[in-house]
Formats: sequence, C-alpha cells, structure tokens
Amino acid sequence: MKTVKLVREQVIDQPVETVFAFFSSAQNLQVLTPKWLNFEILTPLPIEMHVGTIIQYALRVRGVPVQWTSAISTWQPPFEFVDVQLSGPYALWHHRHSFEPRGNSTVVRDEIHYRMPFGWLGSLVHAAIVKRDLEKIFAHRFEVIAQQFVTAGP
Repeated sequence: MKTVKLVREQVIDQPVETVFAFFSSAQNLQVLTPKWLNFEILTPLPIEMHVGTIIQYALRVRGVPVQWTSAISTWQPPFEFVDVQLSGPYALWHHRHSFEPRGNSTVVRDEIHYRMPFGWLGSLVHAAIVKRDLEKIFAHRFEVIAQQFVTAGP
C-alpha cells in the first residue's frame, strides 16, 4: 500500500506557548482521543518530552486490543514536535504537530504520513475501515480542541 497523507488545521485563539504546552503534554492525548478507542497511556506519568522520549499506549480498535509504542523524533518548542510509531498497527506512522503564531492566535497543524501493513489487503482494510476511523478521530479531536480553547475560524 502507498503512503497516505492526512492534514488537519485549526486556529486557536491562544498564544503559541499556551497551545504547545497543551499538545506536548502526553496526558492530554487521553483528552484528545475518542472514548470508543479505550486509549490508555502505559508509560508512567508525567512524561518528560524531548527527542528520544518513548511512550507506550494500549487501545482497542473495533474491539481488537492494540499495543502502540511511539518515539519523539523532533522536539522544537513551541513550534513543532514529531512522533513516530516504533511498533503498532501501521507499517508507517509519522505525525508532525506544528504550531504557527498568527497574531495572538496559533495555527495548529497535524500532518500524518501513514501506511497500512499487508500490501493489497491493508489497502482494502484502509478503504473499508481505517480511513473513516481516522476521519472520526480527527473530527473528535477538532471538537475537543474547540471546547478546550476559544477557537478562531476553521
């Protein structure tokens, strides 16, 4: 299966330092993740974030238990960080979180490059299930962020 790119942007009416602090706190992943995924951080909290930080999670995808391990590969406060999957459900998962000051607001951008395992079978599962699930996850994330912060525009 080819690599897929998913990009989402949201403007938050808060300064970049405030927004970065929220997103870079690992425990807020549980706030941003839909309850139907039964997401749990296994790494003891609090987690000190820096290049090389490894975080382990457990979740359930459509009832199937999944273990996921990520590493922080880029750490540039308050402008960006990147997490990459070391082990988990994808053949590739590279998630760049960027934060761009715009006046007193911040543009939050998620750019994910991912690839399903299992070749053509992975492509079928992506088309039938994964693509829609990721859309739902990021729609949920957008709503939670809108509630967490006063947002400005789309």
